[in-house]
Amino acid sequence: MSKLNGKVAVVIGGGTGIGLGCARALAESGCQVVIAGRREQVLKQAAEQSATSPMRHHVVDTASRESVKTLFGWVRQELGQTDIMVNSAAINIVDRTMSRMQPEQWDQVLQINTTGVYNCMQAVLPEMRERHDGVIINIGSIAGKRAADLGGVAYNASKFAVTALGTSVGNEDGRHGIRVTTVQPGEVNTPLLEQRPEPVSEERRATMLQPEDVGQVVAMIAGLPVRAHIPEVVVKPLNQGFV
Repeated sequence: MSKLNGKVAVVIGGGTGIGLGCARALAESGCQVVIAGRREQVLKQAAEQSATSPMRHHVVDTASRESVKTLFGWVRQELGQTDIMVNSAAINIVDRTMSRMQPEQWDQVLQINTTGVYNCMQAVLPEMRERHDGVIINIGSIAGKRAADLGGVAYNASKFAVTALGTSVGNEDGRHGIRVTTVQPGEVNTPLLEQRPEPVSEERRATMLQPEDVGQVVAMIAGLPVRAHIPEVVVKPLNQGFV
């Protein structure tokens, strides 16, 4: 029997891309999975197509603290508690340079990619502290370690902030039995590629990580013994450099 059997996992941004890959991997490991995001129809379709285990879904706007509070209140009412939370919601923009990006675009990227992660952590941490147990996995990016042109100014900054947030909270709340990990993927074949300034070929997509690859990493981290903590892990395509 899996160590995760029966655990409640909430995956933010779980309707598509990396989030859906994580949700499926956790469901396959025996978790009761809730996928949350902004688009109800996308969530409903993803939940209905789950072949291994039924998934619940709930709409959330991570930029709204009230919406996040409602989500986790619903999870407590329906499933009792949140054992594992995965923060995977993120956006990027086409105009990624400082000279082309508008201030409101900066605000939008940071609000979802960084403040949204903070809001979800802030909402779930009290119950985890009370139980002295919990796993939080934030999906960062290699862009949160290497500020390359590919990610762009706002995205890079947002992911560097997620890295620092995860490290800080992990150090602070480890004494409460809470394990916080930042997973830093390289290029992944997800719908976010549609926001690249230049179209991405099918040949290149085929060489990238697939969402299920990141999902396997997340399920492995979540299933570790409580004494074992991975603060940060990088996973990238074999053909992508890391310097």
